[in-house]
Amino acid sequence: MGTVFTVTLYAVDEASAKEAADKAFARVIELNDLMTDYDRDSELMRLCLSPYGKPVELSDDLFRVISRAQWLAEQTDGAFDVTIGPLIRLWRRARRQRELPPPEYIAAAKLSSGYKNLVLDAKKRTATLLKQDMVLDLGGIAKGYSAAAALDVLKTLGHKRAMVAASGDLAIGQAPPGREGWNIGVDSIDATEGKHTRIVSVKNCGLSTSGDTEQYVEIEGQRYSHIVDPKTGLGLKERIGATIIAKNAIDSDSFGTAVSVLGAERGLRFIEEKTATAALIVRQYQGTMQQLESKRFRRIKQIS
Repeated sequence: MGTVFTVTLYAVDEASAKEAADKAFARVIELNDLMTDYDRDSELMRLCLSPYGKPVELSDDLFRVISRAQWLAEQTDGAFDVTIGPLIRLWRRARRQRELPPPEYIAAAKLSSGYKNLVLDAKKRTATLLKQDMVLDLGGIAKGYSAAAALDVLKTLGHKRAMVAASGDLAIGQAPPGREGWNIGVDSIDATEGKHTRIVSVKNCGLSTSGDTEQYVEIEGQRYSHIVDPKTGLGLKERIGATIIAKNAIDSDSFGTAVSVLGAERGLRFIEEKTATAALIVRQYQGTMQQLESKRFRRIKQIS
């Protein structure tokens, strides 16, 4: 999944902690083998390489992730869309070469994308790709799902005071001993500041931060994010970062990407409509940094 996973847990002894962490990491490796688009033999790529129009039976994990992604695509009118793999691949190349993709390449990639061209059958647990050369990219949802799955492993083994981090995606369990929650720093999108925007105290949730603090490229004087807008096929131009707190890490991960694409105002309205979900959105607006908070975010305990 192109990132480092970290497990933090409280245990009665080192041996039990190591055993639990090893099993959590094994679960992450298992899910990576299913969902990576860098390995032609992964379950995800076997789906993408199957004849279009043919239903393909999926494992429970992969079907669960794609189903949640399709639900979010419907909710956001395609702002979150895992079928934009062809556009993602074009943008990866553009970032490496610092050169925008030709318009005709983007147009061709769009013809092989679109969440409405992915049909799921919950009873048979199948997925059908309706367009030729479709490629799914789970980069905006798989890390959160995997972090949550690893945390579930720790909980099953009795380690409920734990946290699994996958870069900016956190699956958070019960609070550490003697504390009300885990103190998590929320970074500013302006990397030159070198400081956290906020520090919040949270437990039993998912927390994710999306933005272009580190992953961006400048082409012909324009800054582009690594987050691709399905409508343009290019990285986002607006400087925006979204920290999402949700019931679980699969939602906080995917909601963060969706909010970034929707933009601050529409993204905030989307979050306000969801139960047990909060957001802090930071954007560059008219030359200054502006912060927008959801009502629930304001109720979360702030350490500083």
